[in-house]
Amino acid sequence: MKIKLVLIGLLLCSTAYAQNRIMIDQVVAVVGNRIVKHSDIEAQISNMRMQGEPVDESTYCRILERMMINRLFEHQADLDSIIIPDSEVEAELDRRIRFFIQQIGSREKLEEFYNKPIVAIKEEFREMIHTQMISGQMERRITEDVRVTPSEVRKFFNQLNPDSIPLIPTEFEIYQIVKKPAISKEQRDEVRRRLNEYRNRILRGERFSTLATLFSECPASSRRGGELGFFGRGEMYAEFESAAFSLKDGEISPVIETKAGFHILQLIERQGEIVNVRHLLLQPKPDIEDLDRAHKFLDSIAGLIRDSVYTFQEAAERFSDDPSGKVGGLYTGPYGNSRVMAEEMDPSIFFIIDKFEEGQISNAAPFLTEDNEQAFRLLMLNRRIAPHRANLEQDYDKIHNMALSQARQARMSEWLNQKLRTLYVRLNDRARACSDTFEYNWAQ
Repeated sequence: MKIKLVLIGLLLCSTAYAQNRIMIDQVVAVVGNRIVKHSDIEAQISNMRMQGEPVDESTYCRILERMMINRLFEHQADLDSIIIPDSEVEAELDRRIRFFIQQIGSREKLEEFYNKPIVAIKEEFREMIHTQMISGQMERRITEDVRVTPSEVRKFFNQLNPDSIPLIPTEFEIYQIVKKPAISKEQRDEVRRRLNEYRNRILRGERFSTLATLFSECPASSRRGGELGFFGRGEMYAEFESAAFSLKDGEISPVIETKAGFHILQLIERQGEIVNVRHLLLQPKPDIEDLDRAHKFLDSIAGLIRDSVYTFQEAAERFSDDPSGKVGGLYTGPYGNSRVMAEEMDPSIFFIIDKFEEGQISNAAPFLTEDNEQAFRLLMLNRRIAPHRANLEQDYDKIHNMALSQARQARMSEWLNQKLRTLYVRLNDRARACSDTFEYNWAQ
């Protein structure tokens, strides 16, 4: 280990002679058995500029310290024999690429944004994602037993500077009852028939990718000939994964059904416990009569609630087709929060309940579910919480999370300071110039 550290130290020192040259891969810092390169920092700054994030004189130092902390985590993970399997890194990488594609609109737009093909984008981000996964696991191990009691939450709040108590914007507590139209057996059989027809055409020599582009009802993948990218177990519907992992290279699955609809799959490649497949999705659609029945059913439920036959929550538990029915129809935001700000909710919901009085119930309103299915819902505004400074009575959960975050940060700082007393750290002149802005003492 000493020999390895000496060699890394020599590598850092060997750059000093080239002060008049642009040192693309200059070693800025050595942390344990890991290094931070100037090019890595510049790459992150470049990405920040591309994404419109503010960059100032302190940015270089902030990124450098974050990278040094990550290198410390990686060094400690080596000592603790913590390993992130390549398959997990690849699965996370593909998941993020799919998310980026959905956000930007298409694979082609993502490649245009980064001015490089998807393969090169993945290569650029692979090491970063591995580092993030290692760092996340180390942070969880260090802080997993940190808790805060109600008295500690109260003490934390009472010690806050009044100006630092957050302002909570208007929040809404909303309940919903969802009804999905029943789809006739005839509609389902017709979709199966069409998919089997496409499958037979592929088996006779037509390209799967061409038919997926033309006919698949999965917008995100149809643009790429049905290709989904690599995924691991637990990311897709169970029936979908079972079919995908049972296929051989190039093999076409029989028609399978999931909550999203009916599919046929073709295996492109398997790497251990991750697979890449094409799929062609068709979704059976309710007809006019199906939609009308669902609409009238919900309107009748609304009448029963207004006549006090059921409370809204009782009706949701009894009749809703949405998982929220199990908790009385409570609508939750993207982070599982029961009090939702306007920007966190589906705009079609806000359009309905914005002018409601508390306790008011909507008529049946059409919407598309997360699985792109047609459905109807009743909405009730249970509470509107006016803008206010956070307080323990109304916002205990938020203040609890703030106190817990502070306690975890304190534990993390304690751990880092303890490690830095014995850890080998070497900084070049550029890194030492950041010492005044560093949160931790790296030059001990």
